Amino acid sequence: MALKPPVEVPQGAIRLNTDSQKLEFFAQDQWWEMATDVPTLDGGARGTWSGGHSPYLDTIDYVSIASAGNAVDFGNLSVGRSASGSVGSRTRGLQGGGYSGSNSDVIDYWTFSSTGNALDFGNLNNARHWTQPTSSATRGIWAAGNDGGTQKNIQYVTMASTGDAKDFGDMSFGTAVNANSSAQSPTRGLFGGGTPGTTNAIEFITIATLGNSQDFGDYTIHTAREGRGSNSIRAVFAGGTRPEPSVSGIIDFVTIATKGNATNFGDLSQARSNNAGAASPVRVAFAGGLTPNRVDTIDYISIATTGKALDFGNLINSRDHNAGCSNGHGGL
Repeated sequence: MALKPPVEVPQGAIRLNTDSQKLEFFAQDQWWEMATDVPTLDGGARGTWSGGHSPYLDTIDYVSIASAGNAVDFGNLSVGRSASGSVGSRTRGLQGGGYSGSNSDVIDYWTFSSTGNALDFGNLNNARHWTQPTSSATRGIWAAGNDGGTQKNIQYVTMASTGDAKDFGDMSFGTAVNANSSAQSPTRGLFGGGTPGTTNAIEFITIATLGNSQDFGDYTIHTAREGRGSNSIRAVFAGGTRPEPSVSGIIDFVTIATKGNATNFGDLSQARSNNAGAASPVRVAFAGGLTPNRVDTIDYISIATTGKALDFGNLINSRDHNAGCSNGHGGL
């Protein structure tokens, strides 16, 4: 930890300390040494995108996030559905809820290191879509959603086992805070945006405890159904609806350890809503969405910098409302 800098520095700034040769980030008016340990990834972090609307898909695609290229077939969900939420541990990806003509309470899981079809994990405590997920290395969490009305409940599972979701707490505001991918550090999970209408509110929970969400700050715009991802320091939120049928290409970011309003990061390669992110410690790749046409686009950003997203490749087919997760995100 270094002394306070002589000039004003924005919260979340990142630098290389040339004396220690360590990366540092600025938070709470100080420079902090950045943890450089990363998960054991056996050749790199894998990102998966599962389900989606085109119409109701059961396909799971995957990429190696460290290298650009087109997505490859991984397997299939137990039930085709869209508007689900996905979470990941170092070994497993889970997808919960969704919609396929009616709301679903199904939780599926797969093992990142192999390919194959998803298996039954358990069930959410009620059928819903447009949940908002977050996870640590041990817990997978789904917040709020639409069960025919606005749902505020937060529920969780222990990802290393199987079984039904348990009650965690409630959102502090009554929107469907919908998104298909997650943002988190090892301690905090973030939720934000949502419908009906749109909101700029960001909420957080402490993942290891139980309880209601608390206020974190605000986005730079009102939005819903945006893609997201994080390493352990920064969370990014990309695109979304503002409100329908208008779509956004704006990318915001926050420093997860400190509460406060988001800062503009840059822009997606194309404005779109209902995309989903998958993160490594270095990158977030955003896939699919509506422009308002369904697209197969995958683009990516480097989390430590700011700027416009770059081309990564393409999904196997065009889709929106697909769910994204990885075995290399910031909660691990």
